[in-house]
Amino acid sequence: MRKTITCLSLMVLLSSCSSFHRVSPRGFEDRAREVAARWQGSADDRAWREGFVPLEVMNPQGWARVGSVPAWVNRSAHNGAWRPASELPADSPARADLRWPDGKVSQVPLITAASAYAEFGKSAGFIEEECPARGCRPLRVSGAELGEVPLETSRGTVRVPAWLFTVEGVEQKKVHVAVDPSAVTARPERAQGDIEEVMAFDLVAGKPDELLLRYGYGACDSVHGARAYETDQLVVVDVDEEGSSGACLAILKTATITVTLARPLGDRLVLDSGTGLPVVRRANRR
Repeated sequence: MRKTITCLSLMVLLSSCSSFHRVSPRGFEDRAREVAARWQGSADDRAWREGFVPLEVMNPQGWARVGSVPAWVNRSAHNGAWRPASELPADSPARADLRWPDGKVSQVPLITAASAYAEFGKSAGFIEEECPARGCRPLRVSGAELGEVPLETSRGTVRVPAWLFTVEGVEQKKVHVAVDPSAVTARPERAQGDIEEVMAFDLVAGKPDELLLRYGYGACDSVHGARAYETDQLVVVDVDEEGSSGACLAILKTATITVTLARPLGDRLVLDSGTGLPVVRRANRR
């Protein structure tokens, strides 16, 4: 467990860094117990397990995720060059079902196509190049239909309702998730000063009691292993690192390491001991 951030300089590659010491097994257990107690039963815990917490930007580019759009389309969208070419649907189903990977179903309220258009039909906050310079053209929206798109959430990947807008001269549909913001809970953020110990985890094929952890470390750090604290609902993980004093290359490396649990993970949530927040499962590669 890192108690301080390794000294990294943005100006030079070689910097003098103060050392940080290893945390004892007892120190880790005390911290892990505190993390588990704070998370278990909290509002964040309930939202993570039962609510709608996106783990990605709901409308990153706003276009159907197949192929790419011409450069002029992105430039025009960035500059807010949207134009309604026909009347958009002013009503929609009030609610829609979300079917989660575990088989559960919940309902979420929806916004209308007109409301979605009002949200994305604005220029970006910072515009480097005003329209209509160098190929920026009006984006004429001629219709909208309600469809679905996949979205990664705290409860797994789920297909969510989305408005699919037809734009004249553009093959792809303009996509805007139709879930009302009132149903969305933002992913919890680390507190100022907290340091992430574990970036992601994955299960180990054929070894149900092991987790493969991805973590970051400084170029001169020593890694002594990984640790886990377990309860019936949670697993708190940590990488046992030790810093060094003196000059060191100011770079951050990543690696993977395994940790053995007392029993298979099952449906227990994995928490990072440094931030106290959930660690997301992602495919790790050695």
